[in-house]
Amino acid sequence: MAELRVLLVDDHPVVRAGLRAMLSGFEEVSVGEEAADGDEALKILGREAAVGERIDLVLMDLQMAPGMDGVTATRRIKEQYPDLPVLVLTTYDTDADILAAVEAGASGYMLKDAPPEAIRDAVRSAAAGQTALAPEVAARLMGRVRNPEPSLSAREIELVELLATGMSNRAMSRRLFISEATVKTHLVHIYEKLGVDNRTAAIAVARERRIIRG
Repeated sequence: MAELRVLLVDDHPVVRAGLRAMLSGFEEVSVGEEAADGDEALKILGREAAVGERIDLVLMDLQMAPGMDGVTATRRIKEQYPDLPVLVLTTYDTDADILAAVEAGASGYMLKDAPPEAIRDAVRSAAAGQTALAPEVAARLMGRVRNPEPSLSAREIELVELLATGMSNRAMSRRLFISEATVKTHLVHIYEKLGVDNRTAAIAVARERRIIRG
């Protein structure tokens, strides 16, 4: 098997150094480049493509302030390089993060506290075109399918995230380019699904169920 060249994207230098050391210990895997955010990752990919260099997989963190976040970067990478797999490696396991990454085109989703051998297998699986999910992530996705209780849609989760920032209905409508009436309709459905009757309770339940970050 040819060596897999990985682009490592994480805003913490210490984390990148640890991940580089771990990945370098895997047979047939090497860190070809590193980036501190999505903007830098896209520039590196463009530069590598221009000189004919190959990146086989992007290992992507999600939260990278103040630069481009991992979900946006994943979406941009898949638009420009549709065949390049992106494997998310993060500390977050909420429905909001998982669904956003999957919708952006991520090939897999792993948690940073996973055993090294699990990350190694995920890297190899994603590079081979297979889906690679941490057991906890797979369980949450399957729970959404099997749970008889209604789950929030991606749009509804997005609204709950905005609710948690204190946004008004008008502000949310402007952010999402929808009418205030549509926002109100979504909120009614959200309250029904969560079994609550107000914003504060909706936010609390969503955090308790790990639908959004606490």
